[in-house]
Amino acid sequence: MSRRTPRVFAAALAVAALTLGACAERTTETPAASGSPTTAAFPVTVGSLTLEQRPEKIVSLAPTATEMLFAIGAGPQITAVDDQSNFPADAPRTDLSGYQPNAEAIAAKNPDLVVLSDDRNKIVEQLGALKIPVYQTPAAQTLDDSYRQLTELGALTGNATEAADVVQRMKDDIAKLVAEVPQRAKAPTYFHELGPELYTATSKTFIGSIYALAGLENIADAADADGKSGGYPQLSQEVIVQANPDFVFLSDVKCCQQSAATVKARSGWSGINAVRNDQIVELDDDVASRWGPRVVDLLRTIVDATAKASE
Repeated sequence: MSRRTPRVFAAALAVAALTLGACAERTTETPAASGSPTTAAFPVTVGSLTLEQRPEKIVSLAPTATEMLFAIGAGPQITAVDDQSNFPADAPRTDLSGYQPNAEAIAAKNPDLVVLSDDRNKIVEQLGALKIPVYQTPAAQTLDDSYRQLTELGALTGNATEAADVVQRMKDDIAKLVAEVPQRAKAPTYFHELGPELYTATSKTFIGSIYALAGLENIADAADADGKSGGYPQLSQEVIVQANPDFVFLSDVKCCQQSAATVKARSGWSGINAVRNDQIVELDDDVASRWGPRVVDLLRTIVDATAKASE
């Protein structure tokens, strides 16, 4: 996976990212095997998009959208996904790009529905001119955004019941994890690293809201109090050392080869609580930068990693 700049992360989750060591123990949503339609009748309208028939040749140009589609049972209806859609493993990956989408290349797949996150290169207008239906799944700002996208994809693909089940399981799993968070007199602090340049995400972002569910306090919030960084400020080493976070979470493991060892080797970081107490958590870059069903896995990783934090 190529390194995401913070601006791209903000535009496509917080895509980077919120595009391995402490990964979740299990995958939250095993992609459904069946693509059988529900009793929902077509035509179906979501927003300004109306589909007269159930789509059977879907092209997904966003990793999160691909994960959502497979989770709700629409996998058999997908004929092509973009070059960054690496989950599930059996997704029909191609050289199509969601970052630099090409209308002719997409049209060559003869899709009856295209799902994408960002309207890059005015691709929505170009595909519209070719009479190709497009549904957008922009970067979620809240869990409700994720639930809404899953629900709407379920309606558009004829998998409404399956989508409702996925959403309910997510809500139930998240509620159980939140209930496991211990009551503490003082919230543990954390630094979430997007890249070795020390860009991070505040509590006002999607990824920040997940940490909040785990009862953690973000050391980056003060750095973007005015919102000028869009929730993704770059911190200096001095600021991080002074803030002395109890935990450091790395979402730049695969992309940038960062690890607990590289953090411990950083000049001036040896006195940070997270380093002294061996509380550096290596996340899965992809899980930490997407807003589909596997967000439950991300929360589980965070809750498990911080369960024994000092009160």
